[in-house]
Amino acid sequence: MTTEADVFGALPASDPEALARLHSRLADAAAAAQLIDVAYRIVDSPIGKLLLAATDVGLVRVAFAVEGHDVVLGRLADTVSPRVLHHPRRLDAVARELDEYFAGARREFDLDLDFQLAKGFRREVLRHLPEIEYGHTASYSTVAAASGSPRAVRAVGTACAKNPLPLVVPCHRVVRSDGSLGQYAGGPELKAVLLDLESRQ
Repeated sequence: MTTEADVFGALPASDPEALARLHSRLADAAAAAQLIDVAYRIVDSPIGKLLLAATDVGLVRVAFAVEGHDVVLGRLADTVSPRVLHHPRRLDAVARELDEYFAGARREFDLDLDFQLAKGFRREVLRHLPEIEYGHTASYSTVAAASGSPRAVRAVGTACAKNPLPLVVPCHRVVRSDGSLGQYAGGPELKAVLLDLESRQ
């Protein structure tokens, strides 16, 4: 009788490359069988590790390390689908465009986006944010007016703070009327870094 020890005993104790290849094949098989509702990968960037997640519709989440990637994945499983799998190749285009952005070679993202994590007025706000040109800023009140609700300044702030697609949907370009930065999911220091990056290109 063949035992588990017989099967696994011959395998090397640790072969990260073999495990990575196996995982890649399993992920490809799961994708081919339409068993992945949310694919994700984690990439290195000049501002730290970023979690990228996508559905069949498009990019659904970008998360900073400070948000806790495990927490974000748990929320995606609760709100989108429990069928969440690490499948980096599904996010190659997103990773490439982010690399180009940080290198100063890209000013606009050309990606399919899935806004299902933003509802109602919040979604309307997010759809207007790409209208703020690279290297420029707009006040919360200006964005509120553009979104059709001039008095909803506080709601615009909430929409920006809970933006599920930071960087790609540029909530970092929204500032207070007095020019001060306001809050940001990655922290106000990161907001300043991104605005400085864009101002120097």
